[in-house]
Amino acid sequence: MSNKKLPKAVAIMVEKNNLVMAIKTLAEEENISMTEAKARIDDYEAKIKAKQQQNIAKIAKKQGIETGADIEPVTRIDTDTEQKKTGQQKADGFAQLSSGLNNHLDDIGYKKPLIPRWVWRLSIILVVMGIIFFALWRLFII
Repeated sequence: MSNKKLPKAVAIMVEKNNLVMAIKTLAEEENISMTEAKARIDDYEAKIKAKQQQNIAKIAKKQGIETGADIEPVTRIDTDTEQKKTGQQKADGFAQLSSGLNNHLDDIGYKKPLIPRWVWRLSIILVVMGIIFFALWRLFII
């Protein structure tokens, strides 16, 4: 196995998870077999993943967050209580979302209209329908 670096185009393909095209391109560019190209790309991919894990561990250590290896597995909770909790979390999440939206609108200086748009539109539609009804009633009845 050679320790040559991968061509830049092939490395980009691997990083974007376009492995089949990367293997074909590497095999064509360096005139090697597909299995050798696959082995080189697998090695490169393993190095990238190891480097990413190291970076994640460094960041987690700096922030004081436990890494995945240190965390104990969580036991499963009853499905009924879990469903109740998720329902409560959804309600709480909606309340937080609406309060956050209201706060954001207040921050940017947006004032809510006195009459909501849907009420305004519905009233316009009802007025137009009333005018048309009255006009047709006057036309055909009287």
